[in-house]
Amino acid sequence: MVRAMLLASATLLLGAAIVNAEQPKIAAARESEWVAPAKANAKVNPLANRRDAAAGGGKLFQERCSVCHGDDAKGTPHGPGLTKAGVQAQSDGALFWKISSANTRTGMPTFSLLPSAQRWQLVLHLRSQAPMRPPAAH
Repeated sequence: MVRAMLLASATLLLGAAIVNAEQPKIAAARESEWVAPAKANAKVNPLANRRDAAAGGGKLFQERCSVCHGDDAKGTPHGPGLTKAGVQAQSDGALFWKISSANTRTGMPTFSLLPSAQRWQLVLHLRSQAPMRPPAAH
């Protein structure tokens, strides 16, 4: 009887581990399907020439986003990395739209209650987190 209970418990734990290991893959697949509408994609960041505004975005990121995306924005099991090429290749308008909109399939909450300027600051912060590329060889 005890042996059967131990076997059942071990099977359940193994099953839970497999499901948890697959969650980041599932979230990544759903993230790739989350595309901003053309109108949102075309929006231009009104703070684009104010790189100093990225510091405010950094504070907001630590308060509101780092729990899922990590302090360094490189991702956690709860949220994708935002320094990846696929994210950084998106327009500022697309990132603003995603910050403003919820995506229940991936667990991304809406931050539409934040003032527009703060959401644009978050976009600037995300841009500042992009990996540095080595200079091109001459």
